[in-house]
Amino acid sequence: MTARDAIAESHPDDATPLRGRGSTLSEDLRSALEEMIVSGQLQPGTRLDEAEIAARFKVSRTPVREALKALIATGLVEVKSRQGVTVATISIPILLEMFEMMAALEGLCAKLAARRATTSEKANLRAIHGRLIEALDASEPERFYAINHAFHDALYDAAHTHFLAGQTRQLRRRVAAYRRHVTHQPGRMAATIGEHARILEAIEHADAERAFRAASEHVNLLGDDMADFISSLPAALTQQS
Repeated sequence: MTARDAIAESHPDDATPLRGRGSTLSEDLRSALEEMIVSGQLQPGTRLDEAEIAARFKVSRTPVREALKALIATGLVEVKSRQGVTVATISIPILLEMFEMMAALEGLCAKLAARRATTSEKANLRAIHGRLIEALDASEPERFYAINHAFHDALYDAAHTHFLAGQTRQLRRRVAAYRRHVTHQPGRMAATIGEHARILEAIEHADAERAFRAASEHVNLLGDDMADFISSLPAALTQQS
């Protein structure tokens, strides 16, 4: 899908009004484009044309240019010599390194959650886990993906750390387009239920080291899981200039 197609298919209300309280036009535009990238509406490798974006959001090219510069700084967008500005692609070796880093960060969040989570935060994690089971039983992968996202957000909050949670969320958004393919792997949703249950049990028993191991193993890709994940990725998502 081209950027023109993705932007055209998005609902008009999704982009308006761009101005939010206390933010600039370019900041709101950056947020809107980032959400389109993270949600998969704009796939890795998609060219981002300034004129098309300006026309879609009914703004001049100046805030578009500023928004794209900000996205380039996050790594979500890159500049290629022949294609111009595109949604960033990630090579397989770098992608696997990112998943290894995600595993370490998620493990640390779970470890801290086991030490710091309140009773209400533990109950919230358990409730989200229940919704995940319902989504699995209903065979609704997109709903499952969204609820899974909420589970991990709640885990970061339960760790009671601002910097670590921010870094973990930033890296998760960087690989979001690729992580969606993990959810759609055969048996992956069912496996997630068991892995989350082990994380929850460790947190509820205040077992920090067990929580670290359970969360790390949940995110990391090893052996056959890694091979299956790589084979599922469309070639366009890992093409490099």
